[in-house]
Amino acid sequence: MARGTGENGPHPVDRYVGRRVCEKRLALGYNQSDLGRALGLTFQQIQKYEKGTNRVSASKLWDIARFFKVDIGYFFEGMTGTPAAGMAEEGAAFEHDHPATRYTIEIGKLAPQLSVRQQKLALDLIRDMAARPDATEA
Repeated sequence: MARGTGENGPHPVDRYVGRRVCEKRLALGYNQSDLGRALGLTFQQIQKYEKGTNRVSASKLWDIARFFKVDIGYFFEGMTGTPAAGMAEEGAAFEHDHPATRYTIEIGKLAPQLSVRQQKLALDLIRDMAARPDATEA
C-alpha cells in the first residue's frame, strides 16, 4: 500500500513539517512551482512534501529553511508532547491537521488586530458558516 493512504499513511511528524512548509510558502507569497524551482524539484514533489506523502530529507529541509530564511527548527515549532514512534497516541499531539490556505493564514494574521469583542464576533461567524457549508464554493 502507498505510504500516503490507509493505516500506513503519512507519519504525523511528516504531515506537521509539510504543513509548516506550506504555511511558510504561502505566507511569503510563493507557489509550489517557485519553491520547486529553487530546490530543483517539481511542484508535484513539493505537493507531496506538503501533504506528508513523501518525507522531506534532512538536506532538503535544510535547503527549504535557507530559501525561506528561517532556522530549521521553525518546521518543528509548536510540536509538543510528541509520542515515541509506534505508540497508540501517535496523532494526538497534532491539533492542526487541516490544509493551510492563503485565506486561513490571512485570517490568522489579521485576527490579533481585532478587539476581543470583534474576535469573538468573527469566531461566531466562522463557526456559524462552518456549521452550514455553502454548496457554492469560490
